[in-house]
Amino acid sequence: MKISELKAGMRNVSVTGKVDSVGESRTVNLKAGGTNDVADAIISDESGSIKLSLWGEDINKVRAGDRVSIENGYINTFKGENSINIGKFGKLTKA
Repeated sequence: MKISELKAGMRNVSVTGKVDSVGESRTVNLKAGGTNDVADAIISDESGSIKLSLWGEDINKVRAGDRVSIENGYINTFKGENSINIGKFGKLTKA
């Protein structure tokens, strides 16, 4: 699937792209209680780009310039911007 085809609410998304940038991680409060670290990365392919939310250990798995593959991700909209999330059932690997 191409990044330009991703729409809000989509589930079971698989996409491959290049990591353009990885932002600083920050600690957020979770709805279920507790905290977790999150960082925003931008991934792109020939069709476009999208924000990738990296949680916990996934933050240190990727660097700018890496090619990554996301399996079983989902598209979330936060403050009007779509992002791809891996979630607990998805998988992030270097391509």
